[in-house]
Amino acid sequence: MELFFSSFTARTIWTPELIIVLGLISFLYFWLIGPLRNKFTNAEPVPTRRKVYFHLGLLGIYFGFGGPLYVLGHLMLSMHMLSMAIVYLITPPLLLLGLPTWFFEYFRQFKVLRGIFTIVGFPILGLVLFNAMISFYHLPFTFDTLLTNEGWHNVYQLGMLFAALLMWWHLLPRMVTKYDMSELKKVGYMFASGALFTPACVLIIFAGSPLYATYTDPATWALAISYCLPAGAQIPYELFTTGSQSIAPLSPLHDQQLGGASMKVIQELVYGVAIGYVFKQWMNRDKATNDSTTHKEYDMEIVRGNDLVNLKEG
Repeated sequence: MELFFSSFTARTIWTPELIIVLGLISFLYFWLIGPLRNKFTNAEPVPTRRKVYFHLGLLGIYFGFGGPLYVLGHLMLSMHMLSMAIVYLITPPLLLLGLPTWFFEYFRQFKVLRGIFTIVGFPILGLVLFNAMISFYHLPFTFDTLLTNEGWHNVYQLGMLFAALLMWWHLLPRMVTKYDMSELKKVGYMFASGALFTPACVLIIFAGSPLYATYTDPATWALAISYCLPAGAQIPYELFTTGSQSIAPLSPLHDQQLGGASMKVIQELVYGVAIGYVFKQWMNRDKATNDSTTHKEYDMEIVRGNDLVNLKEG
């Protein structure tokens, strides 16, 4: 790690530009739930836990799109896969849980937005779009092309984040829509997403040789790492994956296998927590329904008893 921090400037490692952008988003969030809250219908105070969720989501964006982990992702595929797992599997549900319901309800009044959501909010679209984009991203040609083209890489990353938010919306809907799914369908939705997510990981884990020129070809790597450096900075070739002073503890092939395996394990853990959350909601709803039914039956017994007493007195 000493070689890593000595080879890159503080600006390269910590990405202050992204910190400023995320700080601005945080400011707008507090402005929304504070001074602007009274401008929304039925806007209730936002509990602390939602504020924490939202800012953990912003932290996830930082680790996915900047910071030390992002730079390390250009040196080791395993670190790149870890940053992707954070920003596309963990961050979306945190952002959705962090925003208040009344914020989403406000947009119901706009017919154009309702029409757009009628199309993009279809459950199968989010499921297929996210997993298709993840799989396409990890094809060797696509991966190397995007990492050596900063503009297209940024666009594709934002597209995957949007697709991930669409998929997670159906598990954590922030308002009632025509696409609301039962708990059983949500569980099936998660199993289907896990199955569609698997091919990308399998491709990486079981490949017999390194797939990506970004981590094996010096020229391709130099172009990719240059987008992490300030303009005019020298390329630290001593850090190259296969170099004699490389900071990577594993060979490109073994690092690739570790990256694919860690991505799949994190996906299984996150989806497992999501399924547990859905089951908890299911049990709470059934309990509330049973309690309501019991109270109604109890009230009916009281009414019948009163009617019987009145009948005898009469």
